[in-house]
Amino acid sequence: MSVQVTVLPSPRCLFDDPVQICVAGLQPQQAVTLRASLVDESGELFQAHAHYRAGNSGELDLSCSPALGGSYSGVEPMGLLWSLQSKTPYKRLAKRNVLTPFCVDLEVYEGHGDMNHLLGKCTNERWFLGEGVKRISVREGRLKATLFLPPATLDAQSRAGRSRRCPGRTKRPLVFGRAVRCDGSSHGARNGKVKDTGIGVLGLSKGGDLALSMATFLPGIKAAVSISGSCFNSFIPLRGDGFTVPPHPYDLGRMKTSDESGLVDFSDVPDDHRDPATWNCRIPMERSLAKFLLLSGMDDTNWKSDLYCRDAVQRLQQHGREVEFCSYSGAGHLLEPPYLPLCQASIHKVLGVFVHWGGQWREHAKAQEDAWHRIQAFFWQHLMDSDIPKSKL
Repeated sequence: MSVQVTVLPSPRCLFDDPVQICVAGLQPQQAVTLRASLVDESGELFQAHAHYRAGNSGELDLSCSPALGGSYSGVEPMGLLWSLQSKTPYKRLAKRNVLTPFCVDLEVYEGHGDMNHLLGKCTNERWFLGEGVKRISVREGRLKATLFLPPATLDAQSRAGRSRRCPGRTKRPLVFGRAVRCDGSSHGARNGKVKDTGIGVLGLSKGGDLALSMATFLPGIKAAVSISGSCFNSFIPLRGDGFTVPPHPYDLGRMKTSDESGLVDFSDVPDDHRDPATWNCRIPMERSLAKFLLLSGMDDTNWKSDLYCRDAVQRLQQHGREVEFCSYSGAGHLLEPPYLPLCQASIHKVLGVFVHWGGQWREHAKAQEDAWHRIQAFFWQHLMDSDIPKSKL
């Protein structure tokens, strides 16, 4: 009997869909190794593997079969995806072209040693664009963005890396660069295909405080999500009509470099946010009528995002404002959509050094899955006034 590897419910799915990986046709109690391989758009190879033992029926189901070792252990249905790593140190798995899928090759090899004897394989296509969603480039005045239709949310770009392009579902981002203005909301209003139910913004890292600033100072924004962000304006002055918010003071002399890895820890670089001398750098979120969702990792080594979030929650609650907050134990700075692997360190594109972002593999993966659900439910509640629907490719 030949060995079959299957991905259920379909080998073709959206990038944030969990799948069931099954193997049939093995010998009872046969030792095998499963390997996942993915080549990114730059040609970099990412791989993960795990050791398994077939059941008495000669079958494996990763939703209930425990891994005995390898890149992870225990029952982890999506472990082969969230544990993907490149052999090149400090590589971040990034999707640039959302019109093409990530193709994950799933292979089964004999035994728990060298992976020389291939028994079976299949490919899981993980798409980033849902059925009927169109990608439209927007260039209008100072506005540079990407519009995904059906209707969109705004996504402030992060200094930690790329902007988060997640057009597979029904509410998708206009992606803004540094010149963030209200042009996006006016463009959306003029576009007859964008519903007039309010604007949502989302940002990661520096994009997090940009999202909070947009919700505070720009009209029409009903909901804002900050991921691993700060409630203080960071790095550069924020200038608007009749106001300037100075940047949170920092001292690069406080950054720590690991003698062993050479990675930089920036967590102590900003001045203590509890010092009243820094409070003029706070984003006055309490003035906003928008709803806020703040997400952070407790193992964030870029900056103290957990403490910044707690400061923001306290201020908002003191002013009677609504806010949702979740902090994840073991999660690092780069909280991304589910099943993308943890990036513990990568190049900082502004400073040109390798930065330690933090995070533990399993804990970070669970945090990403939970955070993604919270983000979608939050936007559906406050922008569409409904529960999150089930979406199919």
